[in-house]
Amino acid sequence: MAVLPIVEVPDPRLRLISKPVEQVTDETRAFVRDMIDTMYDANGIGLAAIQVGIDSRILVIDLQDEKDEEDKPIKAPHAYINPEILSVSEETSSYNEGCLSIPEQYADVARPASCRVRWLDEQGERHEEELTGLLSTCMQHEIDHLNGVLFIDHISRLKRDMVMKKLAKMRR
Repeated sequence: MAVLPIVEVPDPRLRLISKPVEQVTDETRAFVRDMIDTMYDANGIGLAAIQVGIDSRILVIDLQDEKDEEDKPIKAPHAYINPEILSVSEETSSYNEGCLSIPEQYADVARPASCRVRWLDEQGERHEEELTGLLSTCMQHEIDHLNGVLFIDHISRLKRDMVMKKLAKMRR
């Protein structure tokens, strides 16, 4: 397993539209394991392939919302290959989002409260499910990455400029 370097703004690769995965192979599964290692190493809950420089429609998520008997989070990562949003709710919810590609910056983003998503798993099996809560938010955030969209594209220009100024200051 390997921890991959995370691509950060203003890298133009983050604006690419990722390509569908033609076939789920052993190479795909190995890449998914590297993505999961990278996500954990960066203390993230989601990661899209483009965030490690690969323009494939793959993302991983682990909300670590399950607990063991000692109330410690259980790691339960999931891979989503060629995910697509089929429908979204009219109801919205707001979440203070951050992004591994825009380190240590956060903003409230309103998104549909639920979404119906179709994807392939690591064995190439097709799934379809209605997602709600944080999983819905995270899925929409990561699919945005696959479409060249960042969470800061969902906030006002003024707030976006403030986030980018804070990031520049942090990097100095």
